[in-house]
Amino acid sequence: MTSPQAQTTRRSLSGQLSAPLRSFLKTEAGGASLLLAAATIALVWANSPWSDGYFNFWQTDGIIQFGALSFDMSLGHWVNDGLMVVFFLVIGMEVRREWSIGELTDRSRAIMPIVAGFGGMIIPVLFYLMLNPSGEAVNGWGIVIGTDTAFMLGALALVGPTYSTQLRLFLLTLTVVDDIIAVSVIGVVYSDNIDLGALGIAAVCLAALVVLDRLGVWQSTPYLIVVIVLWAATVISGVHPSIAGMVAGLLIPAMAVQRRHVEDAKRLAIAFRQSPQPAVGYSAKAGLARAVSVNERLQLKLHPWTSYLIVPIFALANAGVDLRDGVLQNALSSPVTWGIVIGLVFGKTIGIGIAALLAQRYRIAKLPTGVAPGHVFGGAALSGIGFTVSLLIIELAFGDSPIADEARVGVLLATLVAVIVGGIAFWIAARWRGETSAGLPVVLDPPVDPEQDHIRGPVDAPLTLVEYSDFECPFCARVTGVSQELRAHYGDRLRYVFRHVTLPDVHSHSELAAHAAEAAANQGKFWEMHDKMFEHQDELELEDLAGYAHEIDLDIEQFLRDIDDPDIARRVQDHVAGAEASGVRGTPTFFVDGLRHRGPHDAQSLIKALDESTEKTPKE
Repeated sequence: MTSPQAQTTRRSLSGQLSAPLRSFLKTEAGGASLLLAAATIALVWANSPWSDGYFNFWQTDGIIQFGALSFDMSLGHWVNDGLMVVFFLVIGMEVRREWSIGELTDRSRAIMPIVAGFGGMIIPVLFYLMLNPSGEAVNGWGIVIGTDTAFMLGALALVGPTYSTQLRLFLLTLTVVDDIIAVSVIGVVYSDNIDLGALGIAAVCLAALVVLDRLGVWQSTPYLIVVIVLWAATVISGVHPSIAGMVAGLLIPAMAVQRRHVEDAKRLAIAFRQSPQPAVGYSAKAGLARAVSVNERLQLKLHPWTSYLIVPIFALANAGVDLRDGVLQNALSSPVTWGIVIGLVFGKTIGIGIAALLAQRYRIAKLPTGVAPGHVFGGAALSGIGFTVSLLIIELAFGDSPIADEARVGVLLATLVAVIVGGIAFWIAARWRGETSAGLPVVLDPPVDPEQDHIRGPVDAPLTLVEYSDFECPFCARVTGVSQELRAHYGDRLRYVFRHVTLPDVHSHSELAAHAAEAAANQGKFWEMHDKMFEHQDELELEDLAGYAHEIDLDIEQFLRDIDDPDIARRVQDHVAGAEASGVRGTPTFFVDGLRHRGPHDAQSLIKALDESTEKTPKE
């Protein structure tokens, strides 16, 4: 299980991505290669001597029946209306996680991608309708709205900056906006023959998800049962079930790891080690599960399936276009094809790019740290890869019409053009504007200064571990015993450095506690106060701090004066500014020999990182 971390919601302190988000991005980008392979196989198959087999296979009926209730759809529709619901469910859950405990807890972080997302929707639609203002083709305006997250991230890894974590986050949030709008369009515009009774059952299912959240139900099974019933009701209602998947995902709760649940899991695991009986083992397993929100547990299980299986199967079922017998020639002269290409690639590039720059120019929103205008235009071009959602809307808008093949060619062509245009934009940004990195700082800034920093261990020790922390953080090294274990392991070879990064939006006493530590430092007793406050994290009011000062024999009057001293406030603010400059996002954040540590922060992981740092250090 990934080490938990207390996170701030302030925009001014931006830094490392959360581990779940890094995992999400990695899985999405990794699935892009399978998606491309599946699309290629579909195209080759559809244009081979066995093309009839391709189309006949996806038209094969698949029937599931429960008594009088029957679902009779072709395999192609089972993919589009069944498997893809899981895809949208995962997207919805990721949005809920980021909204509840992730990068979007600070609502100001969401403003820029929301503004840019609407620009990336309106301009492409206008471009498409300029070329297709009437007739059957006008129904395809929704094709140019969505962005394929997997393909886009894969292309970013191919043609984007070497370091692009912040740009990835910006684009991921942007595609979430696109997906929400696209799924809403699918559910409202491309649905017909509405069954109000079934729609009512779907509404009851959504209410049930809210109730499960309010009751604090942490088991995943009740949520999955409700989602399955919701899907069935939505299919029967005539509304496209993709919207059910997205909305259900938004309602599945995500919450930060609570220390009491972690401690309960630890206690149960110890009990199982001491008494390895099935009942005790089951309790230990349940305790571990409860420590992680149902949202994150379901994502962990479902996300690899969607990226590595469901989306590639979707591509295999929908990307097969028979380009023979004049189909390609007709497509290349069709306003539908070029409306899609121009709408997706150039509409997205202009709409997203201009909207983002205007929002920043007029201080409506701010680009993420490390993301420059050239990165925005490059990423906007890659957002023109509409593949998954676009192909789904083609099926709904045109069905078996000949226009559908022209539209599919447009989507495939737009994917190729978007990668080329995005690559050119990134090259220009790097070559002519010096915008070579869209990632966060990873180097400790400022470096350790024995005259200013609080250090445990020899000041000239060969290994250095810096921890950015606050005194209310329930997962920091002093609380978990990590710092003691590391110092016991390395002895005089390690110097441990403590720096403040106060999170008043989540830890209301963190600033006062930091000032108290610095006030104690003025009397030469920083570490004594440091230990006292970590031992009493729930008791950090001013009178509590004065009591701790008395216990460690401080001059109380001087201590209380120093707490309010502007010099101490500036000292703490300098630590926070250094944290921002170093890419810190939350507590605890560690730096191993001057480089930000990413990944678990248990003792063994940090020992491994320190040992690897030693191996990289040149021997004298």
